[in-house]
Amino acid sequence: MGGTKIEAAVYEMSGTEVKVICRKRLPTESVKGYDHICQQVISLIQQVRDETQLIPAHIGFSTPGTVEPSTGLMKNCNTTCMNGQAMKADLEQGLGVPISLTNDANCFALAEARLGIVRDKTPDAQVVFGVIMGSGCGGGVIIEGKSITGLHGIGGEWGHNFLDESGEDCYCGSHGCNETIISGPALQRYYHQLSGKERTMQEITMLYRTGEDVHATATLHRLFSMFGKAISVIINILDPDAIVLGGGLGNIDELYTHGVEEVKKHIFNKGVVNTPFLKPKLGDSAGVFGAGLVFSD
Repeated sequence: MGGTKIEAAVYEMSGTEVKVICRKRLPTESVKGYDHICQQVISLIQQVRDETQLIPAHIGFSTPGTVEPSTGLMKNCNTTCMNGQAMKADLEQGLGVPISLTNDANCFALAEARLGIVRDKTPDAQVVFGVIMGSGCGGGVIIEGKSITGLHGIGGEWGHNFLDESGEDCYCGSHGCNETIISGPALQRYYHQLSGKERTMQEITMLYRTGEDVHATATLHRLFSMFGKAISVIINILDPDAIVLGGGLGNIDELYTHGVEEVKKHIFNKGVVNTPFLKPKLGDSAGVFGAGLVFSD
């Protein structure tokens, strides 16, 4: 479940191989509110049932934000109409089956660790940190193949660590979070402040590569330097065996070179960074694969 789309997938697993039986999407249309999102979910699951003639015994969901363990209510969702809602209970009532709700960054990290690029490139990795840098910033911690959600359900919530005073006010109530500085929308707003022009991150990146737009250069340099500061905190605390960079900004090749060079300035290891920074393998379907893995255990 994302801010723009809801995807459902039914798949079979044989060892670490995945065979997709059915995959469907509907727009989230979150501007229409919480009840509409739930109805879109129910409609999508019904379409999958009709196509596959399968009756689910359990459904796993990858969601923005997380469930507050003490109340069962959603919190920390950048799709803010979901916050404070009993989404798990509401969807279970609407669908008639038990469900699991897990943060989307945790699902992404879990899928890439067990089925994706980490398994391919660093199969012995015990600790994996998955980053989503797109419309928002998120993170997930995987240790020995398990997602670490934590006491408050916020394990891995890297996007809302304080990064710099030059950031903006955040929907979470804080100021200068990672998400307000190195998410796609935040960088686009920064470019607009410098240039007075509206451009996508893809356009800004291409202009940076031509070297002909000083504002694009400044925007990408901000991304690299702030990314270095933000991710060095994770390495200093967790020292993961691999880091996977997902989301739209994870497609910027220079993040794996210039961005990692910036990490060296802040890591507590005399400037040596051996951590592999990996591009994801599963694309924007990682969340649905991870959602299935959560409850299949």
